[in-house]
Parts: sequence; structure tokens; C-alpha cells
Amino acid sequence: MNIQEIDFSKTLTDDQVYDSIMSNYSDLSKDWIFHQWNWMNSVYASFHDHYKYMIVISLIEKTLQFYDQMNVQYSYDEYYAKTYLQIEKFSITELCEKLDLPKETVRRKILELEKEGVITRSKKKILIDRKAFPFVKPVSQIKLSSKYIYLVYKILNKEKIYSKKLDQKTIENIIKKRFTLSWRWFYRMQIPLIIGYHKFFQDLVTFHIWGTICMNQALNVKKQLSTDNQKPSLDYFTTNNILIENLGTNSGISAMSISDMTEIPRATIIRKCKYLIKEDLIKMNEKKQYVLTSMNFRKILPYQTEIFRYKAKFIRKILNLLVIS
Repeated sequence: MNIQEIDFSKTLTDDQVYDSIMSNYSDLSKDWIFHQWNWMNSVYASFHDHYKYMIVISLIEKTLQFYDQMNVQYSYDEYYAKTYLQIEKFSITELCEKLDLPKETVRRKILELEKEGVITRSKKKILIDRKAFPFVKPVSQIKLSSKYIYLVYKILNKEKIYSKKLDQKTIENIIKKRFTLSWRWFYRMQIPLIIGYHKFFQDLVTFHIWGTICMNQALNVKKQLSTDNQKPSLDYFTTNNILIENLGTNSGISAMSISDMTEIPRATIIRKCKYLIKEDLIKMNEKKQYVLTSMNFRKILPYQTEIFRYKAKFIRKILNLLVIS
């Protein structure tokens, strides 16, 4: 039997990926913001309730963890061919701790998911019915994640940190082939990252709305930088200074546009935006459109740079998986 030798000199560390992301942020920011905004839209669209989705994927991640521990792996097609997913030793307390939610909230959401036929409980076991699969099946997300990983790969390759030759389709194929492992890593990035924003913004609807305003402004900044023929890649700090202080504020976004883009009711958006304005995280421009503020940068910067390490870890694992595959 041939045993593959792993050349560890060709594998990446978390710090290498993190440093490259932070140093080349202007080349990556638009795609990362869209990546996360698309994720939040799918989170909300499934049940029109962010927390129900987070509960479902937290339960799925528990199953993926079990597969990993038992050295059992399924491809994308094999995994979604199942009739249901079974999660052993279901615990309300464990979910509360993982999602930083009160027990009353988690119990209520679990009951609602049961009434909708998404999950079934039997003592301490829980089944996720096949009817839930379309809500969590990452049809477009795999493509978006593969695209972003490919963009990071190009920077690492240019900097001679990562030598293996890749294209976006190769990355997409390895994620699908080693799906239960790869998507456990994806959830281990997204769950703490999103719950971290829940803590900062007090709830996920507020974060979703703020993220939409941020994406709109980032797209405007990207257009302006392209017009100005901005050539060198800018680091995270410089990019965000430009985003907040100099560009994009003339073209904000209205409550109606946010509602059209996210399906969140307009009345909810107006109410949440009042909170964001009060916290000096957004403001209204002369056209009565929402834009970011400089306070946003000062408050979120130290926090965001830390949670970006979850992203670096996920990308490092996928790229290293390609080295040994």
C-alpha cells in the first residue's frame, strides 16, 4: 500500500493566511462583504428568523463533528441523499451556550421548528427532516466560498507562500468531495463569527441591516477606487479609513432598498436603524439614505480583526486539504 508523504513545508499556518488577508484587504473586501451578506440573506430567508436557522445548523454541525471524530466522511451528494439527520444527546443548555441565547428563546424556537415539521424530538434525540435540507443546502454558498478562497490563494501564490497550482473549480470540487469535513470547518467559522456580531449588535436583524449598508458603501468605494486607478493593494486599516472617512457617503441606501434586498420588513428596518443611529454606527446623508459613520470604524475595528482569525483558519484548512489530497 502506498502511503502519501506530506510535505509540511508546502502547508500554511493561520498567521500566514491572516496576514495576507489583512495586508491585501482592498483586493478582497468587496468579495468578503458580499460573501457574508449572501450568507446572512440565506440565514434569514430560510425561516424569516435568523435564530431558527442558527439552531438548525448548530445541530447539523454537531453531527458533522461526530462524523469527523469517527473518521466518517460523506460527499455533498451522499450527504444530501439521506432521509434525515440524527443528532444524539440533544441539549437545550448546550445550544444556549453555543449561541449565547436565553433558554426561553431556544425552547420557543425549537417548538416552532417542531410545529413546522423541520425537526422531531424523541427524548434526548433529535431528527432533522429531509424537508429542512433545501433551507440549509449550500448550493450557491459553496461557489461563493470557493471564489473567495481562490482570491486569497492568488495572493498567497503571488507572495510565494503557497505553491500548489489551483483554480476555483478545483477548490469547489474538494469541498464537495470532502463535504462533511469541509462544511464542519465552514460552520465552525460562521457560527462563532455570526454569534460574535449578535453580541456586538444585540441581535442578528440589526447586524444584517448594518451589513447591507456596509456592503452598499463598500461597492461604492470600490467603484471610486477603480475610477481613481488605485493600483497598490491597501491593508485593512487604510481600506476602512477610506470607506468611512472619504468615499461612498454620497450614495447611501434607503430603508425600502434594504427591505427589497433582505426581505426584512421596512418597519423593522426603520426601527433598527434608529438604534444604529443612536449608537453612532450609521447616519443619514442629505438624501435621507443610510451610510456608515467613523464611530463604526473605531468601535468595530479591534473586534473585527480578531474574528477574522476564524476566516483565516477555515481558508488555511481548505488550502492545506488540497495540498494533501
